[in-house]
Amino acid sequence: MRKLLLLVLFVSVTMVTYAGGYRVSVQGQRAMAMGHTGVAVVNSAELVFFNPAGLVYLENKLNVSVGASGIFTDVIYQNENLGISSETDNSVGTPLNLYASYQLTDWMSIGLGVYTPYGSEVTWPTDWAGSQLVNNIDLAAIYIQPVVSFKLSDHFSIGGGPIYVTGSVNFNRNASRTTTDIDGVRSNITVDDSGVTNWGWSVGAMFNPTENFHLGFSYRSEIIIESEDGEATFANFPNSPAAPANGTTSFRAELPLPAELTVGLSYEYKKWLFAFDYNRQFWDVYESLDITFGNGQTSINPRNYKNSSVYRFGLQYDATEKITLRAGYYRDESPVQPGFFAPETPRNDSDGFSGGLSFAISSKLAIDASFFYLRFEEVDESYDFGDGGPFGGTYKSSAFAPGLGLTYKM
Repeated sequence: MRKLLLLVLFVSVTMVTYAGGYRVSVQGQRAMAMGHTGVAVVNSAELVFFNPAGLVYLENKLNVSVGASGIFTDVIYQNENLGISSETDNSVGTPLNLYASYQLTDWMSIGLGVYTPYGSEVTWPTDWAGSQLVNNIDLAAIYIQPVVSFKLSDHFSIGGGPIYVTGSVNFNRNASRTTTDIDGVRSNITVDDSGVTNWGWSVGAMFNPTENFHLGFSYRSEIIIESEDGEATFANFPNSPAAPANGTTSFRAELPLPAELTVGLSYEYKKWLFAFDYNRQFWDVYESLDITFGNGQTSINPRNYKNSSVYRFGLQYDATEKITLRAGYYRDESPVQPGFFAPETPRNDSDGFSGGLSFAISSKLAIDASFFYLRFEEVDESYDFGDGGPFGGTYKSSAFAPGLGLTYKM
């Protein structure tokens, strides 16, 4: 039979893909408002994610940050030559994050983070033109990261810790462009798995040449997510020796969550704070998505991703004793190369614009608000390795996300 193309991803809390590959950049309300800068910004427990080395420089003994965003996205596909078009459902993702840190001594702090850096949720109309690649995909995962931070001097610190990942996936696509059962219903495959886990690690450093000038470094390791006993359901296949039997079977597959490196700086002048981060994501590890089914079928799906970069700029202004204003911009490169553009991760180069504020209810508690608008460049691309030949067209995408959070310190 023809190759079964299952574009299976694993990892992240329900949300949409809008950063490089299936990377999702919503890991803190204050950082998000400043263009997702944070590797050299010392202002909250969000440092657990951005750079654990900075936790020892927080002024308060206990720091807690919690937040959530509502991500609204829209993806439009069209092929003018064939006169066809489709649009994804207007799904709403709600990524969450929780960070806490505690100062044990003058030179040591500990922290814990729960966050969601990878994932995808995309729902196309049933039997759309690219349904042999994907109908819908829904990923869920949680990163849990304990960290420790050491102050080696007033000018230099290090930090890091292990990362535990647990996730699940549900994915559906049609088997091909033409295969149906005797009643004309399209043959399709659904893949489902949960409890997929693995470990990674992170390390960071911070250097403070002066009281107002910080330099930051952070590295998170690659993590391989392996599904060893997931469930695949084959439905509406014709009763033919050339077709797989209808019913359920197991599958095995693995997906790399790439390592990433971030370096940056921040500088504070009177009421102003400027931050810049450079983030490098090592996507070249994602060469192919290979799946082996318990019924003897296999699927080899080339990806050939390339390493990509994100350039982030952030600005903060203390307007009053209670109100702090923030704004940011970032340029996000796509790791997807020509000929490998699969519509389960319909993303291309993009520009992000963000803003937000904090309002201090008291000396201990503040409300954090953020928003961002992400404008993807319109792209004419194709995936050249699917059943029935290349599938291509024009993709237009955008995303908007308001977010709210709380910061507590004492």
